[in-house]
Amino acid sequence: MSRLTFFFKRLIRMDWRRMWETTALLRERSGKSRLWLLSDMLFCALKYNAGYMDYKIAEMYNLNDAQRKTVITRGISNSIVRRMNDKAYWHFFDDKAQFNMLFKEYIPRKWLLIGPNTPPDELEKLCEGQTQLIGKPLEGSSGQGIQKYTSDDWRSGPKAFLKRLEADSIGILEEMVVQHPEMARLCPTSVNTCRIATLMGERKQGIVYAFLRIGNGKVMDNVDCGGMAARIDLDSGKLLTVGADKAGNRYEKHPITGTEIIGFTIPYWEEAKAMCMEAAKKVPQMRFVAWDVAITESGPTFIEGNSFPSHAVPQFAAHYPDGIGILPEFRKFIDV
Repeated sequence: MSRLTFFFKRLIRMDWRRMWETTALLRERSGKSRLWLLSDMLFCALKYNAGYMDYKIAEMYNLNDAQRKTVITRGISNSIVRRMNDKAYWHFFDDKAQFNMLFKEYIPRKWLLIGPNTPPDELEKLCEGQTQLIGKPLEGSSGQGIQKYTSDDWRSGPKAFLKRLEADSIGILEEMVVQHPEMARLCPTSVNTCRIATLMGERKQGIVYAFLRIGNGKVMDNVDCGGMAARIDLDSGKLLTVGADKAGNRYEKHPITGTEIIGFTIPYWEEAKAMCMEAAKKVPQMRFVAWDVAITESGPTFIEGNSFPSHAVPQFAAHYPDGIGILPEFRKFIDV
């Protein structure tokens, strides 16, 4: 899809009200007029395939032309996914039950498919000895529809609990992942996961980027649920940057636990990388996958894999203090 075609398609579907509201926020941050910002947004949409959220998150109003060319905008990200991932194979990642079955050697936790044909005795067996379970829709992203259940929820028996799960549109019920104590030191309310993106490119194959997603008091660590992210050094597993959230807030220390973010080291980092690279070869038609990895006391485990990796976290301005974005990293693997 050409830049001009992408621009006009986005123009037709644009939420102009939210775009105008965004200019008000950015006027306060940048000191520039709303008219200038709106004009510059449209310019960036045409030249760099950037949506207004790209413009906001990457703080493109502060960047020169050379810097803007290094931002992985929505249009560029979409084109990479379409090129690298055969849509006929997305279902292995989009359906959480299929993902758990295909990558079962990396997922030791117990889980159960929930639906009209789920045997109540199987549900009862899963609940035995558990105090908490996590329920998820079979498909979906950004943490939408995910719920935590406690023993109080299944106290009335498996049949009643099954009705509750179906009413909540839960498609899969899993044991809770217990994260490594070091990871809990950052934020204990959520499982803080590593987003590790593998790219099997023509020039090079490997990990193109990694970020740690950190919760901020909620059950989920996802940035769409108020969480933050910090960039991980691929060699050492140390956090290179401050934590940053989608609202543009920056944190040197976690606001709840006070844990220092820059320099924090991910346990089992080499094992996590090796797991992702091994898994990346299972479906060769999927050449660009973002893996969500939890770190437990016994090592890394998958939470899920993403067939259409979000481009939001890899473009947070806080992660690139020199204004040079992540696109040069992609160019080591593929032509962009």
